[in-house]
Amino acid sequence: MIKLDIVNEVVNRTGITKTKAEMAVETVFGAMKKALEGGDRIELRGFGVFNVKPRKTGVGRNPRTGEEVSIPPGKAIRFKPGKELQSLP
Repeated sequence: MIKLDIVNEVVNRTGITKTKAEMAVETVFGAMKKALEGGDRIELRGFGVFNVKPRKTGVGRNPRTGEEVSIPPGKAIRFKPGKELQSLP
């Protein structure tokens, strides 16, 4: 599923125009992105939780040359599905 599929689903279920549905979906995703950039946790009951976790520094290897490459510390977004989502067949 891509973002356009979500927009089309909003249009089909609500009957609003495609332009307004695109704006609504973009607004929701923009708010989620802004919250994650700020390090906030996003909890969507019945769906799951998004949070930002620090990623450790490390050493990797270039697969072509075998040369060691240092991997800088960073942040990674993690998703933990809710109980309802986990129980899908």
